[in-house]
Amino acid sequence: MNTKKISSSQLSKANKLQTREVFAQLLAAGLTTQVEGKWQLTDNGKILGGEIRSSKQYGDYIVWPEDLLQKLNSAPESSGQSPTTAAPGKSKTTLSSTKIGSHFSYSASKINKILAELGWIEKGVKGWKITDAGRQHGGVEQEHYQSGIPYTRWPESILQDSVLTKTVESLSNTSIAPPQINEDKDTTDDYRKKYPANIRTHDGHRVRSRGEAMIDNWLYISGIVHAYERRLPIEEDVLCDFYIPHGKVYIEYWGLEEQERYAARKKQKQEIYAKYGYKLIELTDSDIESLDDVLPRKLLKFGISTE
Repeated sequence: MNTKKISSSQLSKANKLQTREVFAQLLAAGLTTQVEGKWQLTDNGKILGGEIRSSKQYGDYIVWPEDLLQKLNSAPESSGQSPTTAAPGKSKTTLSSTKIGSHFSYSASKINKILAELGWIEKGVKGWKITDAGRQHGGVEQEHYQSGIPYTRWPESILQDSVLTKTVESLSNTSIAPPQINEDKDTTDDYRKKYPANIRTHDGHRVRSRGEAMIDNWLYISGIVHAYERRLPIEEDVLCDFYIPHGKVYIEYWGLEEQERYAARKKQKQEIYAKYGYKLIELTDSDIESLDDVLPRKLLKFGISTE
């Protein structure tokens, strides 16, 4: 007996889903694609029963077997390519920022800002666009089926991604202890014990040295939003001295270069910044006394103006 075929909108109603969620599933399964903003049926879509139909009122549209989503969700994943064209062992389910936010008790807007800070997405003229780093974490860019505004979806595994969970944890202040630099923990612990963060700056930060205090106060007076000892959004546990969200710029103040162990730690951190291609401003003792000349010039290289 032939299975009844219905439109994508009818398919969403039958499965009690939002239409955009059904479009996202069809796209992720490789059954449809978008060409110049229009949905097209793929060969895989045809294999699973998709057909093009025409209407005088609506033009061409795609219909599907009414049990299509049940087949997709029950397709075996252990024997080669499933009907969704997903790789063996990989989940077909993708999550929106709303779903991720629900998991972490955050709004979708907050999650998008966190993903942007991690460098996984970036703000477009409208909506959010995926970056190469985001793709490496399994993200895919899609377009709203009506407006064409881009948004991103993520594999379920994103909820256990160590970089994301540590970032959310740090923003929620739920960490049991502040992260340390595992690669050179003894040196880091010695530094923190010898130079406790007991110098208060104009904006209330507590920093570890006169040089850091001068940098922090300069940024505050210049109206530049910044964080102190922010964890880098990477697998390694590394803290920067300062982080400027606007422009995603990091600042490191090398104040103890004459010490051999500190010099080794400096080299290690420089290699990490280079590895991930992060924007880094490096300051030394000779820069501290002339911040009004040095910092504006260095910030301007990354598109941050102090005027």
